[in-house]
Amino acid sequence: MSKILYLGHATVVIINDFGNIVIDPFFTGNPLNPMKVEECKAKYILITHGHSDHLGNAAQIAKNNDATVVAVYEIAHYLESFGVKNLVQMNIGGTVSFDKFSVKMVPAVHSSSIAVNGSLIYGGVPAGFVIKLEDLTIYHAGDTALFSDMSIIGSQFSIDVAFLPVGGYFTMDINDALMAVKMIHPKYVVPMHYNTWDIISVDIEKFKEMVDKETRSTCLILKPGEAF
Repeated sequence: MSKILYLGHATVVIINDFGNIVIDPFFTGNPLNPMKVEECKAKYILITHGHSDHLGNAAQIAKNNDATVVAVYEIAHYLESFGVKNLVQMNIGGTVSFDKFSVKMVPAVHSSSIAVNGSLIYGGVPAGFVIKLEDLTIYHAGDTALFSDMSIIGSQFSIDVAFLPVGGYFTMDINDALMAVKMIHPKYVVPMHYNTWDIISVDIEKFKEMVDKETRSTCLILKPGEAF
């Protein structure tokens, strides 16, 4: 049985007996993350896009754990320059299968760049991931606006848990995220990418109320460091 640990912002750890899957490992600079980067155990790392609050400490954690990193081609190429050896360089629409799970890279509507010495370099296209385990199917949307093709994700997969950004300003707000829930039809929706800083502060209880009232999904509000 998998366990899902939320570490604030968009950082998620899927805990399994075959090794942890860490998504968007934002530790340093994340005021919500209660875990130290040295404490992070990972066998696989998934990166949705190149912004520092998502790429985060991927290189350090990958080297500390000899982990495999799954990312769009440009980000994987960038991480290679830091000595990360186990890289899966994929792109939108692709699926990669491991022994115990598979990952499909799906679209996200956002931007992606990597800050290097005060300048920005191209970070490829932003992405989300659908992770299929033996007992669970998880959709992590990454940073995204609402887009109509979310309905395709909902029709292709029976999503057990959807992690959706709700903070507005940089991503969907709670109203757009509600529309996303109606297109994806997950059993559970976990809001993310909110209240990290004032600019993405939201009334998260209002989002839960809307989801529980207007959809068949159950909204789970996880505090940073909380698992289910």
